[in-house]
Amino acid sequence: MFAPLNEQLDLIKRGAAEIIPEEELAEKIEGSRKKNLPLNIKLGCDPSRPDLHLGHAVVLRKLRQFQDLGHTATLIVGDFTGMIGDPSGRNKARPPMTLQETRLNGETYFQQASKILSSKNLNILYNSQWLGKMNFEEVIKLASKYTVARMLERDDFEKRYRAGEPISVHEFLYPLAQAMDSVAIKADVELGGTDQKFNLLVGRDIQREYGVDPQVILTMPLLVGTDGVEKMSKSIGNYIAITDNPDEMYGKTLSIPDNLIYDYFVLTTDLPEVELRLLKRQLESKEVNPRDLKRRLAREIVALYHGADAPVRAEENFDRVFVRKETPEEKTTINRGAGDRDVPLFRTLVNIGAAPSSSEATRLIKQGGVSIDGVREIDPMSTPWMSDPRKNSFVLKVGKRKFYELTFPQSQ
Repeated sequence: MFAPLNEQLDLIKRGAAEIIPEEELAEKIEGSRKKNLPLNIKLGCDPSRPDLHLGHAVVLRKLRQFQDLGHTATLIVGDFTGMIGDPSGRNKARPPMTLQETRLNGETYFQQASKILSSKNLNILYNSQWLGKMNFEEVIKLASKYTVARMLERDDFEKRYRAGEPISVHEFLYPLAQAMDSVAIKADVELGGTDQKFNLLVGRDIQREYGVDPQVILTMPLLVGTDGVEKMSKSIGNYIAITDNPDEMYGKTLSIPDNLIYDYFVLTTDLPEVELRLLKRQLESKEVNPRDLKRRLAREIVALYHGADAPVRAEENFDRVFVRKETPEEKTTINRGAGDRDVPLFRTLVNIGAAPSSSEATRLIKQGGVSIDGVREIDPMSTPWMSDPRKNSFVLKVGKRKFYELTFPQSQ
């Protein structure tokens, strides 16, 4: 039923930042093969960030690889811990959420994660199932199993402590609560980004304290965003969402710096190892234009999330718009009323959903990100639909990849 140890390790180690300890992972896999029982692979879901991008997909794809090897994936939605707020990698406390908010975000998370994970050997649990039942005596006993000194070893706590930033006592409970998730489900392996290493290690310690065989930790690198500087983040705007349409996904991928090409192939695609080695040689020897490799990368990523036919159309649309400077075949058509002709441009962008707010629409226009029929428009208060009352159709371009066809009633 299960692949040989070496085959499993080769796939599991692909792209991994660290496995702690690797020898224990090998022992767990061998035990799994002898008993013909799958390992329980845990991944905690942060309900404060329901919109997933390729950075989130890195660890989800690793979880899928464990599934493909026959092991069980256990997704734990931190609906209870979300009310604490994970301070990992932050220089201040994260605002807590309500239980209802964490549940709603968890549902959105699952819908998007289903693009990556198999539904066959998957468990989905909410940690309020066990954490919500703990009484105060049990919380005190849990807290007694870890020291403040050890908590302050964590980078973000240490930095805040040295800077005189406040650290609330409840924040110390977050890694302990996450550790109790591992105790509750008897996790064999827990996955996370490198910024979660401390929390995952606490899980090993607390499992021992509760008489549970300690989990192995596997951390994945934090994917650098399209800007080539910061880790991928929606708040920074350097992200590729897994729900982006094929054209957006293709175009954004082509915008990554050349030095990220190999990492993206390793962390975001299923390219075989032998092809990865060839690709690395091509990049190092510069025998292939990086632009061509990025096109291949974009096709691979689009195919993963939209199917085998989508990359062909996305590439053709990209070339039509950005190489041949033509208007794309597919545009969002919006019918406007006769009274909408004298609505200012910035307000029109908001009304049709091309910009989330008046301030964002104004910023886009002033920065030259809006054009009408191929002519850039930089005045937010302009009413370009009034320029020719006889003209009833306009092609509006917002940003690099959003195209709209606005149609107005024919003038009498």
